[in-house]
Amino acid sequence: MQPGQHIKIRLEQLSFFYGEFQALKDLSLEVMEHEIFGLMGPAKSGKSTLLRILNRMSDLIPGARVEGRVWLDGEDILQPDYDVVNLRRRMGLVLSIPVPLPRSVFENLALAPRLFGKKNRAELEDLVEQSLVAAQLWDEVKDRLHDSALKLSGGQQQRLCLARTLAMQPEVILLDEPTSGLDPISTAKIEETLRQLKKNYTIILVSNNTKQIARMTERVAFLLMGELIELGNTSQVFTVPKDKRTDDYISGRFG
Repeated sequence: MQPGQHIKIRLEQLSFFYGEFQALKDLSLEVMEHEIFGLMGPAKSGKSTLLRILNRMSDLIPGARVEGRVWLDGEDILQPDYDVVNLRRRMGLVLSIPVPLPRSVFENLALAPRLFGKKNRAELEDLVEQSLVAAQLWDEVKDRLHDSALKLSGGQQQRLCLARTLAMQPEVILLDEPTSGLDPISTAKIEETLRQLKKNYTIILVSNNTKQIARMTERVAFLLMGELIELGNTSQVFTVPKDKRTDDYISGRFG
């Protein structure tokens, strides 16, 4: 924790159920403002589920139930009367498989802000450019803004989806395996983008790539079968883990 850095997100005894199946079990942890916080663990450990709880996409799952509390800047976002639409603007989710809208590059970024009331064309153009610059995509698409986003490469589409999230001016960026299907060059571009974005955003990164977690995050949580096994500074967790299961996972003995 850096001097003056405050807690952005706090989980208190968070549990989540798909019907009778408990996917998360009494998680308690904190995410600091302006850090890249890592979530690692094998498949079915609850990482993606946790991201969906944080922006209340879990509300859309039939038969699902959540217990515990999630605080964002001191407000419990799981309260029934919490403004979920505004929450999803504040905490943007970027999925592992990029899903550009079948529209132009420009419209992919301008559509949602327009729906939220930003109508001025000049303001929209500035917002689109700023978001693409922040996602390190502007130079590659500035002459293609009115071409279909579907014509972009996979790595460009992923950065476009990140820019689309940035266009909503969020505070937190939730990333679910953002480089899982990308080549090393595209992965490096995404990672450099995240390093730059950390200055202005809080980032939670889910990755099955332990090397990526090691090089990209300041603190990390290791989840296994819905339980929080280990939490700490990334360098400490990767060099002297407290739990043998953490060491086994990092060493590739399972996962």
